[in-house]
Amino acid sequence: MGFVVGVDVSTTATKAVLIDPAGRVVGIGTAEYGAQNPEPLWSEQDPASWWDGLQRALGSMFASTGATGADVEAIGLTGQMHGAVLLDGDGRVLRPAILWNDQRTAAECDEIRASVGAERLIEITGNDAITGLTAPKLLWVRRNEPAIWAQVRHVLLPKDYLRLRLTGAYAMDKADGSGTLLFDLAARDWSNEVLAALDLEPALFPPTEEGPAITGVVTTGAAAATGLRAGTPVIAGGGDQAANAVGVGVVDEGTVALSLGTSGVVFAATRTPIHERAGRVHAFCHAVPGRWHLMSVMLSAAGSLRWFRDAVAPDVAFSDLAAGAADVRAADDGLFFLPYLTGERSPHPDPLARGAFVGLTLQHDRRHLTRAVLEGVAFGLRDGLDLMIGAGMPAPTQIRASGGGLASPAWRQILADVLDAELVAPSTTEGAAFGAAVLAAVGATWFTDVPAATTAMVHTEPVAEPGVGRSGRAAALETYRALYPALAPTFHRG
Repeated sequence: MGFVVGVDVSTTATKAVLIDPAGRVVGIGTAEYGAQNPEPLWSEQDPASWWDGLQRALGSMFASTGATGADVEAIGLTGQMHGAVLLDGDGRVLRPAILWNDQRTAAECDEIRASVGAERLIEITGNDAITGLTAPKLLWVRRNEPAIWAQVRHVLLPKDYLRLRLTGAYAMDKADGSGTLLFDLAARDWSNEVLAALDLEPALFPPTEEGPAITGVVTTGAAAATGLRAGTPVIAGGGDQAANAVGVGVVDEGTVALSLGTSGVVFAATRTPIHERAGRVHAFCHAVPGRWHLMSVMLSAAGSLRWFRDAVAPDVAFSDLAAGAADVRAADDGLFFLPYLTGERSPHPDPLARGAFVGLTLQHDRRHLTRAVLEGVAFGLRDGLDLMIGAGMPAPTQIRASGGGLASPAWRQILADVLDAELVAPSTTEGAAFGAAVLAAVGATWFTDVPAATTAMVHTEPVAEPGVGRSGRAAALETYRALYPALAPTFHRG
């Protein structure tokens, strides 16, 4: 056997990783690019930057390893979820893609609830209408850019645009598809009822496949552009969170993942399509056939710490900042931080939610402020976890954690205390790209199924256990939870 490649099309860069059958990362290539914010709350990206990024990332990966396209047996795709990529009948991009973090569509979310019925929408899709998802973006373009909408013949998600460029095929995996708000969660495919209610033509949307399925092969033209071998299978893959879960081995019920990047995600695999009654956490299909997942998302996790560092201590290393927080006791001094710097999704689906320090006194210094930020993020993650447990998933005793925020021992301990579970970390930090490669390994028939592949390729080590700070933080959590309801009228006053 040769290698498989996982490709991750994120908001800031495209990454390609070369993986051997034992799960070792043999090579990595990364190509960065930017997003555009043409109006307040808007976030867009030119899909051409992803295709250029893929070529550069693969070129860097091959150059650093000496491998060639002939050594690659399959390619798995993953990437940022919920983006709206609009194409004409010839596959040409009609406008910049509207991204997952775009907040312009509040009115369209109200329209979706009214058209489908708020409760019925959650029953079918597992989710409430929120600004980050794909469906309201489509309604916004239809209402505000009718000349463009009249030309739309295909709707894809970001990674699936790369699939089209690689293979010429219009296809989408079921995990990413279920994040459009247009899926029947239980049926694992497009919902005719939702499409009809929103007056969206089914022909706009591609066929959907399970995560390890082959969706096409690299064309001769794509091979010349990328260095891949013509005929190489391209695997369906999954949205970045589902692929990340595969990459850390969260593929069956009872397993939970935590991703602590700019945003924070708690992800739990389930064997049935359960959902939270009010839609305050997401319920999507997993990239693993026959599996679903619950997912809570907070928008500013490690992003909160970055904001705090840049605003208060721009010359201090993150590690030193977090280490100082370890010098002060757990949240028993009345100082709290709300991490809603860019609005929130779970547990409060509120784009107008705002961040706040509450309880400041003359006794507090930068160490206390830092600790409040770290704890505030942990409390927000616990809010989402408890909603997932309330929806029917078992409380975890172990959480598989990844992301840049886990570099801090102080933050790891706070998270273990607040989430009341052991944290273990995967041996690789390549996240979603690694998971896409694992799915590619199954598609290449290296393994019989995804659980068998993760058993062979995913390795973890313990990094933190709940400690003596657990009780103090549990008591503080109740105070933290009272703050959003108390402050929300202020946030909404404008």
